[in-house]
Amino acid sequence: MSTTTIGKGDERLLSFGGGLAHRLRMSAMAFVYVLLAVPALVLLVLVTVSLGVAAVGVGLALLLVLVPLTAKFADAHRAISGRLLRVKIERPYSMNGATSSMGLLRVWAGDAARWRDYAWLWMRVTVGWTISWLAFGLTLAPIFYAIYPFLFWVTPDGVFDVNYGIFRVDTQIESFFEWTWMFVSFALWWRFEPVLVRWVARLDRAMLAPSRDQLERRVAHVAQTRAEAIDHSAAELRRIERDLHDGAQARLVSLGMTLGLAEQMLTTDPEGAARLLAEARDSSTTALGDLRSVVRGIHPPVLADRGLAGAVQALALDMAVPVTAVVSLPGRPPAPVESAVYFAVAECLANVAKHAEATRASVELTWDDGTLRAVVTDDGVGGASLDKGSGLAGLARRLDALDGRMSVVSPDGGPTVVTLEVECALSSARTTPSSATD
Repeated sequence: MSTTTIGKGDERLLSFGGGLAHRLRMSAMAFVYVLLAVPALVLLVLVTVSLGVAAVGVGLALLLVLVPLTAKFADAHRAISGRLLRVKIERPYSMNGATSSMGLLRVWAGDAARWRDYAWLWMRVTVGWTISWLAFGLTLAPIFYAIYPFLFWVTPDGVFDVNYGIFRVDTQIESFFEWTWMFVSFALWWRFEPVLVRWVARLDRAMLAPSRDQLERRVAHVAQTRAEAIDHSAAELRRIERDLHDGAQARLVSLGMTLGLAEQMLTTDPEGAARLLAEARDSSTTALGDLRSVVRGIHPPVLADRGLAGAVQALALDMAVPVTAVVSLPGRPPAPVESAVYFAVAECLANVAKHAEATRASVELTWDDGTLRAVVTDDGVGGASLDKGSGLAGLARRLDALDGRMSVVSPDGGPTVVTLEVECALSSARTTPSSATD
């Protein structure tokens, strides 16, 4: 059996190799930052011009494209800078919930994170670009001085002559003196390259991450929604207990008593015992139906079997009012999100059937940019509101527990548009077609 011993010299060599590889990666990132400043400049110019001509109208149309494009570009920087700093930089944007272009623009105008994106573009093409060029220049300097003698040799006389005052580099032999600067610039690159690149990443994080006020509001919101979720869970447990006690449990007790009487009458009154057994069979069927009803209230089997897309289409098919279901999901949301959105859509459709006096309704279920969105629309009488203590307010509170958002647009006379949004990731890629009932 043999062993391999690593000496101190080998350890230093390995350490140097690791440090060199790390700094080369930093140099590559500096080059990426330099290149990314070009689209940042283009976006900055376009957004600035669009803001300047917003009053004309064409500027607003451009902003509908440029604002999401800027957010995507900022997301790329969040991913790059977050990886460099080994942290996750969260998206700070407010969920819009708007159903029109003007509503969307109003939400963006009131969102401080969108304005920080604009300020960040200015930083990227000024301070950020300068630091990126410094970092990339430190990478180029050792390479330039390393090949300086070769450049001196292949170029005409006088092109790469250097006059230092006390002496002049103007011969091939003297050109090798420039290698002194190669070692100096390499030392500077070794020391400052990671520092400069991380400065750029920290600037991105400072301007693109959620602000302290946002984080404080989010913590307060999470605390509130957590308490509401606990209250809702306790209420659901009480409801399930009540349904079991008043429904299935009572029927099962009655079933046991009926079977006991039938057992006593088997020898004395067989016909009466047969009637009691038939009654017991009916009671068992009813109790089974009650149990199934309770189970559907906890987690509908169709949701487990077919996912949110299939469950929403099943809801549409069961409605007395014609409902068009447009479903486009590239995968399945997490189970808690599926359940919450399913029950929210079910409640919205139940309201359509009970109160809206609608002739048609539609459900649109989509996922885009990390947000699951369900839009329930009907052509009824309108007048629905989150501020009237209705079931819609309860739905909004349940979605809050998942960091979701609910908006209702329902003028008197209709139509009513209820929008549900929950940020989530999808899994098991799958696309479900549309369906409709007539």
